[in-house]
Amino acid sequence: MKSVNQVLKKFNPVQDKYISRDFQAFGIYLAEELDDYKHRSLYIKLAKTVHRSILEKALSFVSDSNADNKGALFMWKLKQLKTADVIKDK
Repeated sequence: MKSVNQVLKKFNPVQDKYISRDFQAFGIYLAEELDDYKHRSLYIKLAKTVHRSILEKALSFVSDSNADNKGALFMWKLKQLKTADVIKDK
């Protein structure tokens, strides 16, 4: 997995003019890793609102699988991790 620093080093302000924040770059990274570029705005919103460690755990789970629909598996695992995190906090 690429770090955010590596993604931002490749950032070209002329070509990537709509990516100006760290969470936007991470959301685009998620969309590319999950082969779901059509839903990139969803991943950008998740990168803004959900803690990055939870997103990275879900992404690592999906990258280890051979799923046909990686986006759906990612969302399922994300929901599972978020509910486990809420239960742990109580």
